Amino acid sequence: MTPTRDLVYGRNAARELYRGPRRVLEAWVTERAAAQIPWLDAGPRPQVKPERALTEEAGTRDHQGIVAWCEPFRYADAYELASRDSPLLVCLDQVTDPHNLGAVVRSAEGVGATGVIIPAHGSARVTAAVCRSSAGAVEHVPVAVVPNLARYLGEIKSDELWAYAADAEGTISLWDADLTGGVALVFGAEGKGVRPLVRRTCDAAVSIPLAGKVASLNVSVVAASFLFEAARQRRARAGK
Repeated sequence: MTPTRDLVYGRNAARELYRGPRRVLEAWVTERAAAQIPWLDAGPRPQVKPERALTEEAGTRDHQGIVAWCEPFRYADAYELASRDSPLLVCLDQVTDPHNLGAVVRSAEGVGATGVIIPAHGSARVTAAVCRSSAGAVEHVPVAVVPNLARYLGEIKSDELWAYAADAEGTISLWDADLTGGVALVFGAEGKGVRPLVRRTCDAAVSIPLAGKVASLNVSVVAASFLFEAARQRRARAGK
């Protein structure tokens, strides 16, 4: 059954919810939070509740005194995102940890990426935990779901849109990769990396040169590194 409303908790996540396109339907706050949060009047009149009531609804004590219900999250059209001029797409190959998904979405929003693409199976979806870990960035960056990530990449690739898989064994250094045009950056799950079929669909594999003894990085750190390098290259090309 399709949910009629979504739950969001945490002050940053709730603040961006109030600023975003989704309509806030109901909000609960603690008495302390009601006195500290100035933007509550941008939505429906909040109900002051004891902290234990918020903890029970959120399923965690990490709600920071506010729990809100809103319209269900609207997923974007992945093909429409790919059709934009010089898109910067973030494709996550079966990343199941909601905190990693949230962190990647936060970086994607921070650099102005076109959108985030996730497969329909074996992947985290946008939940209250993702909203919290993204600090509300999910309200401002499109997230799309595709049935088959390898097929999607094969269909959108062109001379104007290249797909790069992040791979520790990649033959191209991140500092040498050209990320100034349309690109789909593909990141794999923790411990698994990009799946072989998805990897083969990509145009090339790109690695981050590491100087330390630890041979791997968290997927959210890898994604942030790629995204900010892409943003740097694009600003340089535009002369900014």
